[in-house]
Amino acid sequence: MSLGRILALLSRHMYLYKRSFARLLEIFYWPFLDLVVWGFITIYLEKVGMSLHGAVSFFLGALILWDVLFRAQQGIAVSFLEEMWARNLMNLFASPLTVGEYLVATMTMSVLKVTAVGGLMMLFAWVFYSYDILQMGFSLLPFVLNLVISGWIIGVLTTSIIMRFGQQAEVLAWGMVFLFQPISCVFYPIEVLPPVLQSIAWMVPPAHIFEGMRGVLTTGDLPVMHLLWATGLNFGFLVIIVAWFYHTFSICKERGMLVRVGE
Repeated sequence: MSLGRILALLSRHMYLYKRSFARLLEIFYWPFLDLVVWGFITIYLEKVGMSLHGAVSFFLGALILWDVLFRAQQGIAVSFLEEMWARNLMNLFASPLTVGEYLVATMTMSVLKVTAVGGLMMLFAWVFYSYDILQMGFSLLPFVLNLVISGWIIGVLTTSIIMRFGQQAEVLAWGMVFLFQPISCVFYPIEVLPPVLQSIAWMVPPAHIFEGMRGVLTTGDLPVMHLLWATGLNFGFLVIIVAWFYHTFSICKERGMLVRVGE
């Protein structure tokens, strides 16, 4: 891989944010709005005497981590859409840029997006609700890393579908991650799901991550089994999805579909 080509593609997307107020608004406004709404909900639950102990910790912590997953997915899927809208895909892949370099660049873009949004949400939560997610300590780091990898998996899957089916599938760039939300158990434990959905949820890495987060907040201990399951499932799915992306790209290139993507 060429670091120069990876940085060049990364710079191309960074310049888009530098000169676009609408794109910056996506990073600042929507996370802030989510935090305000859910913050008011948790305060209301505590004021009316709901039996949920530590509602702010559970809901705001889950919201911040959910946004990590969402932004990691969007960092890859929306980056692909930017190239599609600009009719730039053919130019990219006619250059020496390889598929692996493209994926590394978009994954790096997603990490930058997660860092910006996550930092802002933590700041807003501390300023407005006196909530510090860093109270989870070092237990937070492996969960966040696993959420980023889960976002990559969903993002690469979304990109491969859009590449294969074109503009008619671009809505998945925003909607795909929400298909996983019910079985990811972001705001509730797995036990509330029906037995069939519980079996599926145990095979979804984010479900282990959010269960682990609740375990840390409740007991203060690192739930090692949830962390191991999340890590193992993530790397297994990542290998499969990246291989699938290569396969889809090869098919699209052979059939000349890259030229028609976005038309």
